[in-house]
Amino acid sequence: MSKPSTTLIHHPYTPPATFAAPQPGVFKASTVFFADVAAMRARDWKTKAGYTYGLHGTPTTFTLEERLATLEGGTECLLVPSGLAAISLVSFAFLKTGDEVLIPDNAYGPNKALATGELANFGITHRLYDAMNPADLEAKISHRTRLVWLEAAGSVTMEFPNLPALVDVCRSRSVVTALDNTWGAGLAFAPFDFNGTGQGVDISVHALTKYPSGGGDVLMGSVVTNDERLHRALKLAHMRIGFGAGVGDVETLLRSLPSIGLRYAAHDRVARELAGWLNGCEEIAQVLHPALEDSPGHANWRALCGATDLAAGLFSVVFDERYSTEQVDRFCDSLKLFRLGYSWGGPISLVVPYDIGLMRDASVARWPYKGTLVRFSIGLEDVDDLRADLQQALGQM
Repeated sequence: MSKPSTTLIHHPYTPPATFAAPQPGVFKASTVFFADVAAMRARDWKTKAGYTYGLHGTPTTFTLEERLATLEGGTECLLVPSGLAAISLVSFAFLKTGDEVLIPDNAYGPNKALATGELANFGITHRLYDAMNPADLEAKISHRTRLVWLEAAGSVTMEFPNLPALVDVCRSRSVVTALDNTWGAGLAFAPFDFNGTGQGVDISVHALTKYPSGGGDVLMGSVVTNDERLHRALKLAHMRIGFGAGVGDVETLLRSLPSIGLRYAAHDRVARELAGWLNGCEEIAQVLHPALEDSPGHANWRALCGATDLAAGLFSVVFDERYSTEQVDRFCDSLKLFRLGYSWGGPISLVVPYDIGLMRDASVARWPYKGTLVRFSIGLEDVDDLRADLQQALGQM
């Protein structure tokens, strides 16, 4: 008879399988047991037919991947530790020495930093293209271009590009397209099927840190596709790099994901009301929100997102150029409900001032505004309270 310490480790009891509850079970594992040697030798970590090692999936991570694929209209999904890791995975999977990647001039800054850092060190070049001009993209695609990044809306300038036109350019040159779909979140538009046309991007990456989490407390990303060939390349790179997501964080995402539609709509509704109100304030030269008619790319947003009429909870404002950077900083510091911090999609509203001139890329050349830009991420507070906070801070300038 085994000693107690051994019996506790190798206890024979197995609970009955017939258990159902609102939340799926949480399986934490690095080691996964095999029934016998034959099963171990027949292992295949590249599919969801079984389990081989915790890094390649458990019932918990598989469940989140399947739900995220459904959310975005894809068939395959991989989890990674952050939104930037999702961008990195795509770049590492499809680019090699001598290749070129094209990035929107108004894209998420760390994507550009990856291109000027690690990708450049690997002998991969990049160019920025005017996100609002499909002809510029067409002119810059070369025989070395293997990947084109897309983003809607631009993460700071909030310009909304003509996604179908940009994708058409890439398809005509057989170049893979990857969309940073964190803003749309799989809700504002279908990334793989624009307006039921069957046309869409090849790959959608998503910072689950934002709307899927909703709490401002999880770092995670996803890469979704409906192309088996592309998924296989991504899966192989995923294995070689060793990306994994903590199961505790996966559990948090599974709990918050069912409410994403309600939360997204609430963020959107309040953001739109505040953006419209700020549009009438004398201190503001321009409000950048895709749903506003005078915002860059509004027609593109309307064409792509008109069916859902969704526009997230994010917008930027350009202060009148008579206000100095110091005065705009004072405005931000005077806010009481809006906290200074990066990211979006959480319950607390955030504010970040940006110096567009320091971006030092092509968007500066076509940027028509001279004032300081401030980006707002709207949380779940009451709209009247947020408006009052903005009003008192404007009075401090």
